[in-house]
Amino acid sequence: MSLSPDSLPPALGKIVQRFQRASDPKRRYEQLIWYAQKLPEFAQANKVPENKVPGCVSQVYVTATLNDRKVIFAGDSDSQLTKGLLALLIEGLNGLTPKEIIQLNPEFIQATGLNVSLTPSRANGFYNIFRTMQKKALECDAKAQ
Repeated sequence: MSLSPDSLPPALGKIVQRFQRASDPKRRYEQLIWYAQKLPEFAQANKVPENKVPGCVSQVYVTATLNDRKVIFAGDSDSQLTKGLLALLIEGLNGLTPKEIIQLNPEFIQATGLNVSLTPSRANGFYNIFRTMQKKALECDAKAQ
């Protein structure tokens, strides 16, 4: 594993370390549920097709806005576990610049160990959420130019 939590943005590095310490899949799930519960309320008005994450079994929505050249994400999902994955990414990526988000390697997902705990469709959904967030960061960047 070439990726160390130190090579990640600080918030994301902390999350990766937290999941690395939870070697038991049940603990990882409990952490995901905890993240899901921490996620702020998402406005119903934002649950529109352009905010929907493609390729997810669950309904997942994510928005990105630029605040002082930093990306701020918000989102929601109808599944607690998927919402936890989304919340983990939001916490890990919020406050980064579009460029930092676009350059992130999705290998950090494997570093959490979650990919082995998740069903293939959930693991795939995790990547899709991450890719959508990168795409939205890119859109924010383009609008700011």
